[in-house]
Amino acid sequence: MTKMIDLNADLGESFGHYSIGDDAALLNIVTSANVACGFHGGDPQVMAKTFKLAREKNVAVGAHPGFPDLWGFGRRPLPMTPLEIERITAYQLGAACAMASYSGHTITYLKAHGALANMTEHDPAIADAVLNGVYAVNPLLPVVAIAHSALERQGRDRGMTIRSEIFADRGYDEEGHLLPRARTGAVIHNSKIVAERALRMIHSNAIETLTGQLIPTTIDTICVHGDSPEAVTLAFDLRNALEADGIIVRAPVTLDCVP
Repeated sequence: MTKMIDLNADLGESFGHYSIGDDAALLNIVTSANVACGFHGGDPQVMAKTFKLAREKNVAVGAHPGFPDLWGFGRRPLPMTPLEIERITAYQLGAACAMASYSGHTITYLKAHGALANMTEHDPAIADAVLNGVYAVNPLLPVVAIAHSALERQGRDRGMTIRSEIFADRGYDEEGHLLPRARTGAVIHNSKIVAERALRMIHSNAIETLTGQLIPTTIDTICVHGDSPEAVTLAFDLRNALEADGIIVRAPVTLDCVP
């Protein structure tokens, strides 16, 4: 049976005069773009340009909400209550929907960013807060969740559409969770290693840990981080490796999620 995978990257993370990543190049490679909503990166100008270019390249787009932390790029956990997280999720999703519509495109999923996403891996209350924020705005909208996370489990329990995500350029511990970025092996920079490892995970339907252990999981989409210096090379080599292996790389078909 032919395998199919979505290839996503975090884009639209520049802000004002500060440029992050090569969005134009990545939009020639990925099939889905997670677009920052102004809290950890992005602004109305950047969002509009990113959504417009994604539409021209036939790339699906999703809202990518994070903590309101431009200084730390959303990678620092902030002491916010679950209710506050619900509201910042709904707020950023609303901004993304408006700017995508303004640019002639449509938001077809949401994926949490950085520290917020990492907290949904382990904290059921934070996972519920993100799900509540999405559900209140659009209960039919798919949510991209880190594989083996509380967000993945709780979203499915609630009957919401969940897309399980693995990371091509991130290392995993022996329980199948992402290694903290400060740990050795947490971020993988070699495109050959990234591609070979991604193929092993997709064919085995499993997360590969730092020691080579395979932990079974659903895999709907695979991420390459757009802000790393080697992001374009990693994404390009990864897509070529997937297609050379006979894997179809395309965004999921999303039905009836637009209110």
